[in-house]
Amino acid sequence: MLNTNILTQTVQDYINANLNTDLHRLLLKKSPFSGVSMQEIVQQIKGRQVAQKKFPFLLKEGIIFPPQLNLEQSSSEKTAAYKSGLIKGKKIIDLTSGFGIDAYYLSQNFEQITLIEQNSDLLEIVEHNWNILGKKATFISQKLEEFLDQNQEFFDVVYLDPARRDDQKNKVFLLEDLSPNILEIQEKLLSMSEQVIIKLSPLIDLKYLVSVLPGIFRIDIIALKNDVKEIVAFLSKEKTLAITCNCVNLENDENTFTFPFGAEEDALAEYSEPEKYIYIPNNSILKAGIFNVIAKSFNLKKLHPNTHLYTSQEKKIDFPGRIIEMEIVDNKQIKKKSQFNIISKNYPLKPEEIKKKYHLKDGGNSYLIFTQSKKGKIILKSI
Repeated sequence: MLNTNILTQTVQDYINANLNTDLHRLLLKKSPFSGVSMQEIVQQIKGRQVAQKKFPFLLKEGIIFPPQLNLEQSSSEKTAAYKSGLIKGKKIIDLTSGFGIDAYYLSQNFEQITLIEQNSDLLEIVEHNWNILGKKATFISQKLEEFLDQNQEFFDVVYLDPARRDDQKNKVFLLEDLSPNILEIQEKLLSMSEQVIIKLSPLIDLKYLVSVLPGIFRIDIIALKNDVKEIVAFLSKEKTLAITCNCVNLENDENTFTFPFGAEEDALAEYSEPEKYIYIPNNSILKAGIFNVIAKSFNLKKLHPNTHLYTSQEKKIDFPGRIIEMEIVDNKQIKKKSQFNIISKNYPLKPEEIKKKYHLKDGGNSYLIFTQSKKGKIILKSI
């Protein structure tokens, strides 16, 4: 049950005064308030700390934060906002709303939204926060399976983010191991909407995903600052011969790269020793596994079949990743105690081992890449 005593001014002042306090030490203290425990105070402090980085739109007076696990499982504001720009309609339903970050943003292009969440305490927090934010919705606390059995309503879009932990709190990735089991309910989902959108783990295998969900027509691989955060699958009742894939890297000055699923099987790459520019694909490209497609699309050459680095004499400015002007150097040219960003690709030593071997410092604006071309091991230095 929601403890509204948290919202009293004296408690809020105490929380604000302790935002940078050691929380482990704070938990050992007795709460100075009769109606609020120290655990509840620390929960709110943790929530604000997470919100500063992950969803700053919730840093408003009157917002209440749930336990840390719910915060960790929530989408970030940036990924939620990206997804909201992909769909619109009259009615949308989020079947696993959690803390409601995705739902909040997805609702912006819809007239009505329904949130389903079996955790009644969590949903009460979400409803309270949405009232603070001036956002209207239908809130239903019910087990998803029960709701699906009883539902007679049709929606323009169904969205869900299945739980990716088993009963022992271990992470799981296969669709049949998620909660709910997507393979068991996919027909029900498609019976209540023209389009179903499923948020999945960034670790899921794309070929497996396509093999078990026949309704997929689109896959988005979403990275935030080059860290792949989620795979989003779009399903429809209508069968499609082609699946569109989008590699997205938010908060980077890079264009979305779009390709047809399966294109890698037919793409061939050329190989070359390093030329003037070296290209490092962003992690959404690497997750997609389109190592030859990306070479062909930008007329680049690979250094080695197992080295996912590319090269060209002319600069391809639209490449989705880093572009560095580099030259081959001998290891004797590397001065001790120099500072570099060290990258190891298809090379026997890891960056930490390279730093130790050559007595190098990490960081700065210069790059050293330890890698292999078809002729063997090479070291590349930024110019």
